[in-house]
Amino acid sequence: MSNLPNCPNCNSEYTYEDRGLFVCPECGHEWSLELQTENSEDNKIIKDANGNILNDGDSVTVIKDLKVKGSSSVVKIGTKVKNIRLIDGDHDIDCKIDGFGAMKLKSEFVKKI
Repeated sequence: MSNLPNCPNCNSEYTYEDRGLFVCPECGHEWSLELQTENSEDNKIIKDANGNILNDGDSVTVIKDLKVKGSSSVVKIGTKVKNIRLIDGDHDIDCKIDGFGAMKLKSEFVKKI
C-alpha cells in the first residue's frame, strides 16, 4: 500500500490523493500536505464563527441560545464571556460564565469581541 497520511479530521486511513490534495472519503475533508505540516497538533488554530483566530484571554460573545446539559437553564444569545482559555477536544473553549460557572463551549457558537 502507499504511504498516504491519515485524515487529520477523523483519522481515517482510507485517504487518497486527487490533483495535489489529499481527500478523506469518510468525512469529505480535503487538505494539502503543506497545510498539514503547518497546522500540526502543536499549532492548532481555533477560529470563531466568523473565521477570526481565537487566543487565550480573548473575550467572546455567544451567537446562539445554548442549552446547558443536565440543567433546564440556557446561555442566552449575546452573553459576553471574558478571558477564555483554549483547550483540545470537541468543546475547545474553557471559560467561566457569570450565573453559570465553569463551562466548555464550542468555538463555532461564539464570535470574538
